[in-house]
Formats: sequence, structure tokens, C-alpha cells
Amino acid sequence: MSERQALLSARQLTKRFGGLAAVHEVNVDLWPGCIHAVIGPNGAGKSTLTNLLSGDLPPTSGTITLNGQDIAGWTPEKISRHRLGRSYQKTNIFRTFTVWDNVRLAAQSRVQPSPFNPLGWLSQAARMQVVNERAERAIELAGLQNRRHTIAGAASHGEQRQLEIAMTLATEPVVLLLDEPLAGMGVMEAESMVQLLLRLKKDHAMMLVEHDIDAIFTLADHLTVMVNGQVIASDKPEVVRADRGVQAAYLGEDVGEEH
Repeated sequence: MSERQALLSARQLTKRFGGLAAVHEVNVDLWPGCIHAVIGPNGAGKSTLTNLLSGDLPPTSGTITLNGQDIAGWTPEKISRHRLGRSYQKTNIFRTFTVWDNVRLAAQSRVQPSPFNPLGWLSQAARMQVVNERAERAIELAGLQNRRHTIAGAASHGEQRQLEIAMTLATEPVVLLLDEPLAGMGVMEAESMVQLLLRLKKDHAMMLVEHDIDAIFTLADHLTVMVNGQVIASDKPEVVRADRGVQAAYLGEDVGEEH
């Protein structure tokens, strides 16, 4: 991957809460067209790492660059406007709105207020078209074309997770941080989500935090294992899977309990 530049990089990233280092000197590179998966037991620091990269938490030390810009300490809103999108462990949607309205609102968040314009009504109409086009693309990418009029709260759990990703896509990110997108899904819903993530892969740099080991080894191009806030292995999935330290700390014979 040396011929390309990582879209997002973190170096020696650390987050301390008092005397506890929830994330300790972690390095991460997210490359276009690749899925970088992060796994580890509960409390390993995976979600804290995601929150640091997205700006939801400020780092104690270390650097984060997005498209070559130092974004450490930026607000989540500013980072998002520089084309980083993320999903959360808990589905974050407007449950009383339709699928279409949810996605359209996300797309509309990217339309900047226009300065004084004597033909402002024409500008408003043009922006409306752009918003609708972005929303339509996101719904199609997420595979929700036939559910656009469904009330979000009445959709299945898997569809709600797809909807959250569609809302993220409507902001036109180039980097995606996905925190346990398969959590709580049945077999068919999980397979649908895996196929969605594979479709998104070619146009995004992605970091995936997930407990579903089968999905991880289907999706990941690069795999990082965290334990107690530190990286104990980071390499191609087949190399990490064969690592005895990883087997002892996380995979081993108890892998089925992580599904």
C-alpha cells in the first residue's frame, strides 16, 4: 500500500482517565479501499479508540491526521465536515421519521447556509435538489430503496443499522468508523450487513470494531487486536489468527463466546 497515502493515521494515541490508560500509544492507519478491523475483549479500549478518532473524546497525547491535516482536539462536527463518518454501538436514528426523512436530514446537514443572495429562492431550490440526490444515493448504497417510506422505529433491527449507515453515507464521508454494526443481528441480517460493508469498501477507508469473528475474517484486510488499551498484534488477518499471544489473550478456544 506504499503507493497510496493513508486517509486517516494515528500515532502514539493515548487516552487516560485519571490513572487508567484506556488507550495507550496506539498506531492506526486507514487506507482507501481497505477494511481495518479492531477486535479485543470487553474493556480493551476499542470504542475509546473510535471516539478519539471521531473527536468524541480528546486525546491525552498522540497525533491524528485526516487527509494530511492534524485533527487531534477538533470537535466531532468539524471532523465530520472533513469527510469522516461514524456509527455508534447504540442505533442513533429519528424513530418517528421515515427512512427517507432520516437520510434526507443527514444530507441536509452538509448544506452550508448561503450568504445574502437577491435570488435566494433559486439558491434554496438548487440546494434542495442536491440534498435529495445525496439522500437517494445513500439509500441505494445501503439497500433501503424499498423501505424509504417505512417509519424508522417500525423497521427491523438490521434495517435500523442499515439506516444509520445510510445517514452516515449521506454526509459523503471518505473515512468510515463503524462501531459494532452487526451487534444483535440474526444470521440473515448479519449476512446482509456484511454484503453492504463489502460494497462500501471500494470507495472508503474503513475501521470496523466488531465481536463477530466470522464476519471479521470475511471482511478485514488488516486486523488489530487490543487488550487493556494496548495493541498486542496488528497485521494481515491470517497472520494475527496464527499469533500465539493473540490466541491466548483473545481467540483461543473461547472464540465462540465472542460471537
